[in-house]
Amino acid sequence: MTAHTWWLLLILTVAIAALIYLINSRLRVHPFVALILVSVGTGIAAGEPAAKLAGSIEEGAGGTLGDVGVTLALGAMLGRLLSDSGATDAIARALVARAEPRRLPWLVGAAAFVIGVPMFFEVGLIVLLPLIFSVARRMEEHGGTKGSPYVLLGVPAIASLSTLHGMLPPHPGPLTAMTGLHADLGLTLGVGIVCAVPTVILAGPVYARWIAPRLPDVAPDAELVAQFTGAERRPAPAAATAGAGASGVSGASGASGASGVSDASGTSGARASAEVPRRTGVPTGLAVAAVLVPVVLMLLRTLAETVLDESSGLGAALVFAGEPLVAMLAGFVFALGVTMVGSARTGGSGRSAEETRASLTDSLKSIAAILLIIGGGGAFKQVLQDSGIGDAIASAAEGAHINVILLGWLIALLLSLTTGSATVGIVSATGIVAPLIGDGGGLEASLLVVAIGAGSLGLNYVNHAGFWLVKESFGMDLTQATKTQTAVQTLVSVLGLAMALLLSVFA
Repeated sequence: MTAHTWWLLLILTVAIAALIYLINSRLRVHPFVALILVSVGTGIAAGEPAAKLAGSIEEGAGGTLGDVGVTLALGAMLGRLLSDSGATDAIARALVARAEPRRLPWLVGAAAFVIGVPMFFEVGLIVLLPLIFSVARRMEEHGGTKGSPYVLLGVPAIASLSTLHGMLPPHPGPLTAMTGLHADLGLTLGVGIVCAVPTVILAGPVYARWIAPRLPDVAPDAELVAQFTGAERRPAPAAATAGAGASGVSGASGASGASGVSDASGTSGARASAEVPRRTGVPTGLAVAAVLVPVVLMLLRTLAETVLDESSGLGAALVFAGEPLVAMLAGFVFALGVTMVGSARTGGSGRSAEETRASLTDSLKSIAAILLIIGGGGAFKQVLQDSGIGDAIASAAEGAHINVILLGWLIALLLSLTTGSATVGIVSATGIVAPLIGDGGGLEASLLVVAIGAGSLGLNYVNHAGFWLVKESFGMDLTQATKTQTAVQTLVSVLGLAMALLLSVFA
């Protein structure tokens, strides 16, 4: 490598250090502002002309948000509709109804896996808490459970929600990485599911069976349990909400980019509020269909591109319907119809049109921070490319023979840990490793998306909002929360990497 290449790599190292400092220092700079500042400084230090630098930032931010922003907004509204209509509650309760106690952790994990398809980590957990608390209390009354039933049921839910949020589109983190790496949507979904299933099993029910007997004293506050299993409106548990939003691809209250997928740039806790979905009598079949509509359409698109002639009427229609934006729009419209069905089944006693509109507006407020971070990450990525730093990275990696999947995972892990933001970890890692795979599009690009998302989940600790949400929800001390939330998401991270590396043998 030339002296200029080493200079560009030094600039990149200083840029990453500056990003970490700005977010974690006493200044507590918002991650979006920190990314833009670092982008400007990096471009100037690398010698990019000032006139071109402004264009790079605009092109990177605008292009990334153009690909991801509208889809993310529709996904946030879809998740809120499913929650408010009671569709997710119908799925969860159908899975655990009349189940044997030994199967309950597996079924709660399965319920979280289905519900986690359209929902952010924090929102999915809050939606599932009434179910987890109700079933755990029933297990307490019957006796015979080794350890805490709340841990036994909570761990599989955490594993499923975090895995899906970090590793599978259409969640914001994986979707952002997929766009930046030019990965194929259907292939990414396919390998993501292959990687996710064994990861959820091992980090969820299997780990829960081992850790629950070692945490026998974990139990939420009795009043909180009563609130989540009794009245219709209940306060959500305390969670750290400082900073930006995911899985997160993890914000508190449903906007994280891939956190565990939570994002927080600080460690302070704040009391958030949430509404448990109204029970509107949504049929279970319709509820499942509403959750799976976007995923099925995306998979059909891949099938059409593989088997059918894209110029034919059916092929063209399936390819169009499987575009992420169109698929999420279709899922949203279907979920809106499910909401109406639920209201009709209860004699019109469900949510009014005005309430639904207000709820959807609120869901968009919750993703504002994550959209800004994604845009800032896109700007940083474009500056790295236009300034020549991307080529320097590719040259260094080629000379050092670094496995690109491992490199992407490690960068996302370190940045997520040090900044407290899974979204920063994903978008920054994507920009750094993108030059290593050229135009992307193959199996390696899809596996790299999964690995980067998995990396952003690991070592989830006190500077992540999700950590505090789990800790306060289940009445844990710091040690207990570390053995559950931190341990589970680190297991998910390592297992996700292991699966990606295993599948890379076929790349």
